[in-house]
Amino acid sequence: MKGLPRAAFDQVVARHKAAKYCKHFKPWNHLIAMVYAQISGTPSLRALETSFNAHASHHYHLGTSTLKKSTLCDANDKRSEAVFSETAKMLMTQVSRKLRQQSDELVYLLDSTSFTLKGKGFDDWTMSTRTRNTQGMKLHVLYESKSEVPVHFDFSAANVNDIERAWSMPLEPGARYVFDKGYNDYNWWHKIDQATGLFVTRFKRNASLKVVRQLDIPEQASGLILSDEIVEFRTKYPSGKRVNQYHGQPLRRVTVQRPDKATPIVLATNDFISSALEIAQRYKERWGIELFFKWIKQHLKIKHFLGHSENAVRIQILTALISYLLVALLHHTNQAKTSLWNFFCLIRSTIFQRPDAEAAAVRRRRETHLITENQGRLF
Repeated sequence: MKGLPRAAFDQVVARHKAAKYCKHFKPWNHLIAMVYAQISGTPSLRALETSFNAHASHHYHLGTSTLKKSTLCDANDKRSEAVFSETAKMLMTQVSRKLRQQSDELVYLLDSTSFTLKGKGFDDWTMSTRTRNTQGMKLHVLYESKSEVPVHFDFSAANVNDIERAWSMPLEPGARYVFDKGYNDYNWWHKIDQATGLFVTRFKRNASLKVVRQLDIPEQASGLILSDEIVEFRTKYPSGKRVNQYHGQPLRRVTVQRPDKATPIVLATNDFISSALEIAQRYKERWGIELFFKWIKQHLKIKHFLGHSENAVRIQILTALISYLLVALLHHTNQAKTSLWNFFCLIRSTIFQRPDAEAAAVRRRRETHLITENQGRLF
């Protein structure tokens, strides 16, 4: 928890006046309990109360106290998730700033993942926004590829198109954005281009394009790169109503052979400098955000929820993001050589041990043993 300064968290609480009606179970206690649930993988509120209170002697050092199941349940249902949301954003800024120093180029991956929420308690607020495939809610994430941390997030209902949330996402000049066909909006591509950013995505099969110029394919790319072309949109009104702001501007179309698929993949980009192989590799890196979603769903507690209200679900997902960021920050600070998953397992198994205190105790025992050997026996 040293990765999250208490003073900074208290400022967030003060801005939202989140402690106004809290007598004993303060927002900090709430956060500690929910992060503990994520790290320990506790399956239910009753198990969380029992296991957390079993370590009562350590609560003082965390600035918290014993936990009551009913109090935590009420807090998840009634307290606004704004404090958790701002805390997650604050940590994202802090972690990405530290980890991005290792990389010169910023590559952002954009995607969303859905959470299935069905049954008693969930149906009250998810039935009206369900789709043919999903009933629940979606988490939209902007993920920095090199540092492997999320830098922006948003929630939406299951029936909200991904591109709607992309419009409110902050854009960074000079950064490269990689996303799939779910974000096929030519005007949004134009917005990235106007912000001096680069993007790599896929053309839809029915995109109306005309070839302006054929680019040469290097010999080492033959067999993998089928074509490399400069193209433009044929029509200014591709859907018949909305104007295409990218009309009249060049784009690059790279067709890449996929060994495991019968059809090639057709990439779209505004990068005219990188080689076709480099552009294909950038799109391949998009798999990193899929691995991130898989990681948090497998290793953190966001498959089974401790509350059924929308507020409780959001708080649990937010604490999963906060826990991931805290572990990633500690992993970087300690310069751990193991993978993030192995490091997470170490934290989970020694969650209430204090490594500095343990190391000091071992050092004292070793020094005492050496002194005894060197001074000899008096009798």
